[in-house]
Amino acid sequence: MSGVRVLGGEVERGDEILTPDALEFVAGLHRDFAATRDELVARRARRRPLGFLPETRAVRDGDWKVAEAPEPLRDRRVEITGPTERKMTINALNSGAKVWLADLEDANTPHWHNVVSGQVNLYDAARGTIDHTSPEGKRYTLRDDVARPTIVVRPRGWHLPERHVEVDGEPAVGALVDFGLHFFHNAELGKPYYYLPKMESHLEARLWNDVFTAAQERLGVPHGTIRATVLIETIPAAFEMEEILYELRDHASGLNAGRWDYLFSIIKYFRDAGPDFVLPDRNSITMTVPFMRAYTELLVRTCHKRGAFAMGGMAAFIPNRRDPEVTERALAKVRDDKRREAGDGFDGSWVAHPDLVPVCAEIFGQELGDKPNQLDELRPEVSVTAEQLLDFKSAGGGATRAGVESAVDVGVRYLVSWLGGNGAAAIHNLMEDAATAEISRSQLWQWVHNGVVLDDGTPVTADLVRDVLARVKDDLDDLDGGHLDLAVELFERVALSDEFVDFLTLPAYERIG
Repeated sequence: MSGVRVLGGEVERGDEILTPDALEFVAGLHRDFAATRDELVARRARRRPLGFLPETRAVRDGDWKVAEAPEPLRDRRVEITGPTERKMTINALNSGAKVWLADLEDANTPHWHNVVSGQVNLYDAARGTIDHTSPEGKRYTLRDDVARPTIVVRPRGWHLPERHVEVDGEPAVGALVDFGLHFFHNAELGKPYYYLPKMESHLEARLWNDVFTAAQERLGVPHGTIRATVLIETIPAAFEMEEILYELRDHASGLNAGRWDYLFSIIKYFRDAGPDFVLPDRNSITMTVPFMRAYTELLVRTCHKRGAFAMGGMAAFIPNRRDPEVTERALAKVRDDKRREAGDGFDGSWVAHPDLVPVCAEIFGQELGDKPNQLDELRPEVSVTAEQLLDFKSAGGGATRAGVESAVDVGVRYLVSWLGGNGAAAIHNLMEDAATAEISRSQLWQWVHNGVVLDDGTPVTADLVRDVLARVKDDLDDLDGGHLDLAVELFERVALSDEFVDFLTLPAYERIG
């Protein structure tokens, strides 16, 4: 095939996905849109004062709405998230959730096997033909007594390449590989729905809209068939929610409050802006602190004003079937979180484990009654200012030694899992994805570079972090997988290098197959 090379190894049934026509379709998208993507990603580095854009005031003041939701996306009261690994795919489809976020991004690792086998699993899932037998002989099949969730696929963010596919001698754009392969093989089934991560401006949403328009035209799919929900998980995007929906309005389904990446983005954006922008321990920043409340209230108000769905954040707690006390504490926290979201007007929310689906469904069911959503809750009383979104001092709290130790421990544990091919890692009864490691290492970078002093009077220095890192390495010496040394090396690099690394997955990606 002219100009397209697949550099990855063979993957079972990969020939069904990596067909000449599918690869040419992906290559066409890359040729048309990669240059614009490069310009927009480079634009992110040119940081500017944050605020609502004066040049797009007409959009914010205009009278417009996004396209009406198709039937499969009108009731989204509980969405389960997870990678496209085969067993987890079946468990998600059997969970009773309304939507499965099939994650090719932060809960996945871009090992070539995962990239291709994930598409195989999505192909089978869309057709209801998926099954699996574990190495121990346990068989997993789709249940007939549970309604299957609508599948919404999350491709990688604009910043990530796919180095196993080259187009005209350069690595393909990871987002276009993920979207292109899925859309090419599944658009005919009529439900090409997506979650779009990591955007930082409405111009990046405009690019996605252009990709969708071109993809539909090339396959003869009616315009507007694709529907996309955007994760508002960067601080610049929080100031452009309406503009993002406007750019995608023919294809928009809603916005999601991507809370953990949002905190990472705040730390990254203001990492060297001085003490007023230094955040305290991650665990002390709840969704009820004022600047996080401003973010979620604005999201609900914006979505419902424009006829779009407002989706709540992740409940990462994992019930422990062997420890009822752990489970009860987890369920209590999930209930509190989901009650707040349902009461605020969200149309649904995320969970990471099938056992949490009934909890989330029950709480949103109490709020919704006979309604499928809360689009009629317009929240006209909500008025959020730029100052409220940027009032990070309102979080209170401070940095603690326990916070340093936790950041190192969780960050290294996650990287060990990620390097081993598992992007959804169960750590201390929480299901963690890349956002957790990003917060951990970026917070340490911020503390070191801003001379933060812990609650016990100890300055946070690079030497302190390295001492903790050495102790954590000793404690985790028996961790399975054989990736501990590299995980420690990578974590030290992204937490302590002089120049801040934008995404830890970029240097980590260079070290995997």
